Amino acid sequence: MSPKTPSDSIKIVAQNRRARRDYSILETCEAGIELKGAEVKSLREGRADLKDSYGRIDEGEAFLHHMRITPYPQAGRDAPDPERTRKLLLHRREISRLYGKTQERGFTLIPLKIYFKSGRAKVELGLARGKKFQDRREVIKQRDADREIERAQRRRR
Repeated sequence: MSPKTPSDSIKIVAQNRRARRDYSILETCEAGIELKGAEVKSLREGRADLKDSYGRIDEGEAFLHHMRITPYPQAGRDAPDPERTRKLLLHRREISRLYGKTQERGFTLIPLKIYFKSGRAKVELGLARGKKFQDRREVIKQRDADREIERAQRRRR
């Protein structure tokens, strides 16, 4: 086994667990986040919340709305607004591709997790379509059925 290099290390800061339950994730992509100094320190301490956050593409730029980063206590009065809109760093081609997909009916950009990769803050965005209540119920039924099958197979062994 080869030793880990700094470029391989990934430290997950926050995950949006409800996203996979409430949405069907069709594809994912990685984007950088434009942060201010104190926000980076707060993220390193794991003070981020992705609940109710979403991505939007406006005028050829990608933004992340309603992501909360709790202010760093030692930042003083220069701490930025915890729920400010943050710019996402993506290639122009990716932005235009995602813009085309989000214009289709029912698609949205949902942040799935925030992590540090090679010392840089990244966000994993999912192109998602909202699940209906019946769809969620079906997933739960299927998961319960799979569990029952697994238990029955273990008992037979």
